[in-house]
Amino acid sequence: MNGGSDMTLAFELAALQELASPEAVFDDARGWSKYVGVVSEKPTYVVTNFTRKNRIRQDFFSGPRGKAESLESVKGQFDTERHVFVGVGDDDAALADEVGWEYLAVEDAAEAAEWTLASDDESDESDTEPVRDDWP
Repeated sequence: MNGGSDMTLAFELAALQELASPEAVFDDARGWSKYVGVVSEKPTYVVTNFTRKNRIRQDFFSGPRGKAESLESVKGQFDTERHVFVGVGDDDAALADEVGWEYLAVEDAAEAAEWTLASDDESDESDTEPVRDDWP
């Protein structure tokens, strides 16, 4: 992904959860984005727990508001040339269009920025214990 540093980048929590290394993604995104954060319909504690567990320092998050209200608020607070919403599915794409954000599917963002999707991460398979079939 490119587009300079005058960009606000918002991730839907579900999109971040599809990435193998959300912390590395945030660190990478900071190199070409002015502001990076998370929006979600989930309760605040769910987003907070995820970001703490993954050591993500976000510039903004949705709090108790819905995604549309959060994106509108972020766009009003962070005056950058571009506002890009990384999400999952048609609902997120329609939402981005509705509130005036550029939409990027997490798979497309991952491909453009060379991020690994969790479903493509082979290390997950090696971390699981083998299934024992010698038990009755």
